[in-house]
Amino acid sequence: MLNIRRIDSQRDDIGRAMADLRAKLSPRGDVVSPAGRQRTIEVFGRELTPQEVVARICADVREQGLPAVLDYNRRIDKVTLDSKSIRVSADELAAAHAAARPEYLAAVRRIRDNIAEFQRALLQRDVRIERPGGWLAQRYLPLRRVGVCVPGGAAAYPSSLLMTVVPAQVAGVSEIAVMAPPTRFGAYNPELLAACRELGVDEVYRMGGAQGVAALAYGVEGIARVDKIVGPGNLFVALAKRHVFGEVAIDSIAGPSEVVVIVDQTTKPEFTAMDLLAQAEHAPGASILIGWDKQVLDAAVEAVDRALDTLDRGALARQSLEEFGAVILARDADEACRLTDQIAPEHLHIATADAEQLAARIRHAGAIFLGNYCPVAVGDYAAGPSHVLPTSGTARFAAGLTANDFLRGNSVLCFSREGLAHLADDICLLASVEGLTAHRASVETRMRSDQ
Repeated sequence: MLNIRRIDSQRDDIGRAMADLRAKLSPRGDVVSPAGRQRTIEVFGRELTPQEVVARICADVREQGLPAVLDYNRRIDKVTLDSKSIRVSADELAAAHAAARPEYLAAVRRIRDNIAEFQRALLQRDVRIERPGGWLAQRYLPLRRVGVCVPGGAAAYPSSLLMTVVPAQVAGVSEIAVMAPPTRFGAYNPELLAACRELGVDEVYRMGGAQGVAALAYGVEGIARVDKIVGPGNLFVALAKRHVFGEVAIDSIAGPSEVVVIVDQTTKPEFTAMDLLAQAEHAPGASILIGWDKQVLDAAVEAVDRALDTLDRGALARQSLEEFGAVILARDADEACRLTDQIAPEHLHIATADAEQLAARIRHAGAIFLGNYCPVAVGDYAAGPSHVLPTSGTARFAAGLTANDFLRGNSVLCFSREGLAHLADDICLLASVEGLTAHRASVETRMRSDQ
């Protein structure tokens, strides 16, 4: 029987329970499996924390360049590459594309078009306003070069390629460098390579982890540095993105994938079970069920238990549910909304009769899915919004990746002498208050001069 955490808001200390749950969903960067600890000892000769591992790798890549990247590929991923084979060749991309199933490539094109349509609709536009004797503008220019992380440890993720590359292309980014680990699910995966070719991406590198992030951030022989790094990855990718932030921009520091599912009597238990399992099979993935009817919650848990043995990744999903999952019995719909806002989940699925009304009462969520026929997989794979979303409670202040994240805005100001005169008194007054006399003089000098 599934041993998932049960929380009753009328019986348990809900404040403490929510704090414990939030702590589990917020990775500290210092938790690693026994196998991971052993691998660290093998690579570095002693046990290091994940932060120490990342700092060491990034420093080595910055100082030694490509040789350090190749060395860590060999020591961590057990793959020996050289300066030529680290980049996927044009012939390899073409061969993967030629061998791909036509229906797969057709699906990639349809999803690309869905994403592009949505991203174009929300793209920032230049703004110009007229002022007396002048004008002001805000213009948006695409970043020149972007790095995209695509995971490839336990599964292949062409969906992550689509959800990062297409928004960048819509924004007008001219150079996109993709990194994926040198594994059968990463940069050796034919479906991933075929999708790269279909999207027009020809710069793909066989590198992952902290060494890949560092190579993109600092630039090494044969790999030019990027302006921004986006995309999901494991703990070491997340910590490496945090480490190089400031050298380059990043999208976010992502933790485990997570979902909150709100249910009522209209929700089918079998639907709910798969909604919870879809996140749990990420392993780690956090699945939280909230409702105000105990019988509905019990039926959903029973359906989960029955479904676990039918899944390829059922054992991993069970582990995730028991370690990161929870079933919360709320007093009513109001409390369910309040608790969801406290969690601020990456994904929120409201599978109730009044889903749209409940969504209007919840502020904090990365993406919201409404109704019994809109599972999270719709957003993960095909609809249009990017599935790169804020995790670990950061939906309180962060948003999902969009084409606008690949734009850089700057302001443009243009004034004549008459326009400057219109603002001169206020400028000089504030400059005097701040004691910045050269600022004041830069205006007064112009006002005293002949036209």
